[in-house]
Amino acid sequence: MVLAAVGQICSTASMAHNLSQCRILVQKAVAAGAKTLFLPEASDYIASSPSESLSLCRPASQSEFVQGLQSLSRQHKLPINVGVHEPSDSDAQGNVAADQKKKMKNTLLWIDEMGEIVQRYQKVHLFDVEIENGPILRESDSTEAGNKLLPPFSTPVGKVGLMICFDLRFPEPSLHLHRLGATLLTYPSAFTVPTGLAHWSPLLRARAIETQSYVIAAAQCGPHNEKRVSYGHSMVVSPWGEVVGELGGEWKGEPELLVCDVDAEKVESVRRGMPLKRRWDVYAEV
Repeated sequence: MVLAAVGQICSTASMAHNLSQCRILVQKAVAAGAKTLFLPEASDYIASSPSESLSLCRPASQSEFVQGLQSLSRQHKLPINVGVHEPSDSDAQGNVAADQKKKMKNTLLWIDEMGEIVQRYQKVHLFDVEIENGPILRESDSTEAGNKLLPPFSTPVGKVGLMICFDLRFPEPSLHLHRLGATLLTYPSAFTVPTGLAHWSPLLRARAIETQSYVIAAAQCGPHNEKRVSYGHSMVVSPWGEVVGELGGEWKGEPELLVCDVDAEKVESVRRGMPLKRRWDVYAEV
């Protein structure tokens, strides 16, 4: 049995406050015996405007939030997967080449048990939408889109393929990562309430079913500021499409933790029992 911990928080514009929430989750994950902790998109902060978000953005090497998580990971020998903001002019190591930042990267870091950042994925699909009677969100105004998927990599909970939030709406990336050997897909998110009510669970289950992989979606929950509220409902879905764990959508003022077993044999069993032999000769290979 390998346990994965999934954290649910409500990020604000205070990185110190957000780190405090994550510190609680690290302690709970360690106490539960989890081998990895998954945290939401934008765990470092959620600002009330693009300009405020840009002003808060720091490279990983200068971020009190990232540095704090690296220290906790090192202290507890716990790998942590976390979504953060980074300057668009930072390099692969998170160092900034110039002082002036025009856009950000929405990135997902994998911090290993030694506290080192060993994987870094930049969100490919950006959320640009105008919701009727709801918020107008144009992520592309302040965020630079990524242009590649990372190959799946080995972790204590399986071969992980990294994706973020709005990537969930596109089956192509998950199919591509599945073809490269992924057994677990991540979708750390900050879903809006209207889109969450409509599509969160169906999309997560669909991605799990079509790739026969575990899906882990750590979610932001509750009101971040006067303009923005997130749906919550952090979830773990099995390769058979079963929801094996889910948190609620009401923010109660404290971070929450979901702990689920990630069973490698379950992946193999589902794939043996329901082989999906795709006809790449008929349609385009993903």
